[in-house]
Amino acid sequence: MSQPQAQIPENTVLIGQKPVINYVTAALTQFERGSKEIVLKARGKSISKAVDTAEILRRNFVKDLVIKQVRIGTEKFTTQDNRTRSVSSIEIVLARGQ
Repeated sequence: MSQPQAQIPENTVLIGQKPVINYVTAALTQFERGSKEIVLKARGKSISKAVDTAEILRRNFVKDLVIKQVRIGTEKFTTQDNRTRSVSSIEIVLARGQ
C-alpha cells in the first residue's frame, strides 16, 4: 500500500504497533517542548491504543488535560494491486487546560 508521505506536523503523534507507553512519552515530550495542543492519529487496529494513550495522559500525567475534539472517519486508498481499501481512522486533539 504505497502512498506519498505528507509532511506530518510536529505536534502530531502517529499511533502504530509500539507499546502504548512509547506514545505517552512522545506526547509528554511534545507538551514539554511547549506545544499547547497535540493530535493523536491512528488507523485500524491502533485506534484503541490512541484512546488508551489519551486516557493514560489524562489520568496519570497531565491533570489539566482537556480532550478538545475527537474526529472519526474512514480513509480510502489504493493497494499496489489496484484494489480500494477502507480503514477506520481517529484523531484525538488534546490540549492543556488553563
